[in-house]
Amino acid sequence: MSAPQTRAPRGAHPGPGRSERERAARRRRLAVRRRRAAMLAVLAAVALIALIVSLGGGGGRGGGRGGRRALGARRAGATRGGPGAESTPPALGVRVVGTLPVALQDAAAATLPDGRVVLLGGLDASDVSTAAVSVLAGGRSAPLTTLPEPQHDAAAVTLGDNVYLFGGGQVESYSHILGLEPGAARVREAGTLPGPASDVAAASVGQSAYVVGGYDGVSALDQILAWRPGQAPVVAARLPGGLRYAAVAAVEGRVIIAGGSEGEVARDAILSFDPVHGTVRQIGRLPQPLTHAAAVTLGRWVYVIGGRGAAQSSQSSAIVAIDPRTGATRPAGRLPSPLSDMSAARAGGGILLAGGQSPEGTSAGILELEPRAAAR
Repeated sequence: MSAPQTRAPRGAHPGPGRSERERAARRRRLAVRRRRAAMLAVLAAVALIALIVSLGGGGGRGGGRGGRRALGARRAGATRGGPGAESTPPALGVRVVGTLPVALQDAAAATLPDGRVVLLGGLDASDVSTAAVSVLAGGRSAPLTTLPEPQHDAAAVTLGDNVYLFGGGQVESYSHILGLEPGAARVREAGTLPGPASDVAAASVGQSAYVVGGYDGVSALDQILAWRPGQAPVVAARLPGGLRYAAVAAVEGRVIIAGGSEGEVARDAILSFDPVHGTVRQIGRLPQPLTHAAAVTLGRWVYVIGGRGAAQSSQSSAIVAIDPRTGATRPAGRLPSPLSDMSAARAGGGILLAGGQSPEGTSAGILELEPRAAAR
């Protein structure tokens, strides 16, 4: 009879063969995990290196410089119109370059296609209207032709090869639109305003002229008229109120309207007229109320020059630059003496200023205003 078999108690360790198999399986699983971790570390390192190369331009010297140039271009674009050199208008230097044959104020002025400046009409030192049309080249004045009759307080713009004169008056306000053909030295009727209008201002955007405000002999006008050669004028927008003697210039597809007279009061409002939408909105204020000033665009800035307050002898010598995007103003120079009612137009890279009214009387001076090279 064989000996009885005994069972291992519950929970006793299994035999040595089974234990070895489990330990071997665990070692294999640990090895697999280590290999996976190592592979993930390598992939992460490769991705990090690729990211550094793409940011730093590691694809050679040319790629590095190109990456930096692109980043610089993005930064330059991001700061356009913001703080920096581009947001600061150049101050204007002023020098006397000549003298008109006679003292003159309230003449209309425009830049000819060849860069010269034309003066049309005006008042002489005796407050008598003139029909003279003269051309300024630098500091020299030469007669060109005459208007059909003497007049002053009109406005002129250049469209194409011709200059167009709007309104004006002498004893009474006129409603005519006159066309000057500089090459032929000839003036002709080119149209008619809806009614008489003197004390007007005007600017051009594209192929359209915009005539701002004015006086019809009884009251100030609150209209902005749009006109093209061969067409009838139409009301493009309304001003907040009747306005005379405003300083007006076109820039970036809009018309900036600064100051002017409302009744006997000088205004300080800076308005922006959008021809596309036919809207007028106030974007800022001048440092002080101003009327009978001139406005000319240089670059993206509108420069308001001289002018006066409500009193006839309150002329200013200040030059103020307006940012048309924000309505902000900044001092940008001074005239040699206070002036209002002068003629001003773009000439080359600067502004030509002729005549005007000073506290001492009517001026015959011709001034050249140019951005100072040191201004940034």
